[in-house]
Amino acid sequence: MYTIKEAAARSGVGPPLIRAWERRYGVLQPARTASGYRLYDDAAIQVLLAMRALIDTGWTASEAARAIGAGEVHVDALAAGARPDRVPGSPDAYREGLIERFVEAAGSADAGETESVLDEMLAAGSFEAVVDDLVLPATAALGDAWARGRLSVAAEHAASAAVARRLSAAFQAAGVPRTISVLVGMPPGARHELGALAFAVAVARRGIGVLYLGQDVPVDGWLEAARRTGARAAVVGAVIADDAEAAGPVIAALRTAPLSVVAMGGAAATAEVASRLAVIRLPTRVVDASRSLEALLGPVVAPGR
Repeated sequence: MYTIKEAAARSGVGPPLIRAWERRYGVLQPARTASGYRLYDDAAIQVLLAMRALIDTGWTASEAARAIGAGEVHVDALAAGARPDRVPGSPDAYREGLIERFVEAAGSADAGETESVLDEMLAAGSFEAVVDDLVLPATAALGDAWARGRLSVAAEHAASAAVARRLSAAFQAAGVPRTISVLVGMPPGARHELGALAFAVAVARRGIGVLYLGQDVPVDGWLEAARRTGARAAVVGAVIADDAEAAGPVIAALRTAPLSVVAMGGAAATAEVASRLAVIRLPTRVVDASRSLEALLGPVVAPGR
């Protein structure tokens, strides 16, 4: 029998996601110790591996759990690395439906439904996958709905704050590093920080020590953080054009610090902006950006925690 941490290590599925799949879909029924701690057997590990295999190939978590429960897929074969023998129905429609539900919940100030939809999003796959395909698109949809007059400023802020709380919890769950290798934050005046925070979580989940500085960080704040931490890299977020302009002085100042990598990320970190500022441009998707940064840093920089 395995504890939840041991089950996570064997399956590659994090403890929060294991709990979410158990609670929402009933795909696992762990035993309990006398103290109430979950215990998982080898069959449960096989189920976790099968869920992960299906989700990694485009299945939603709800469909994967239903197919496993109904015996429609071969759990042992999937756990051993086999590819699913059928394609799920319409993942795009599922994602669009979740995002629309999130916007509707925000518009009606239904905090319970907002949290419920976020639960479903975060249970749909790995952190990186759901952030890129669900959570960040959902926050973009909030902005679009506000621009069209569908949401009030208060409603948009409340829903965005709910997302920020989830991302902050994920960052905390990734662990506190002993050594800081990367600084991540937004330039002066920039406040659209959810993408940068999600990226910081993805970096931390790769075992890289990251200090998230947050929004609206002045130039001297970046330099002070670089000096005090001895970080080897800094990533400046830029979501809108004003952010990209504000990033210029930050990047120029960071070149005077002992950093081996200075990079930009976000929707406004276009090829033209990166060329003008002579800075490394990271991919737009969180998972790709975190992998690129890891490659830039090299294997020797992944500190123990």
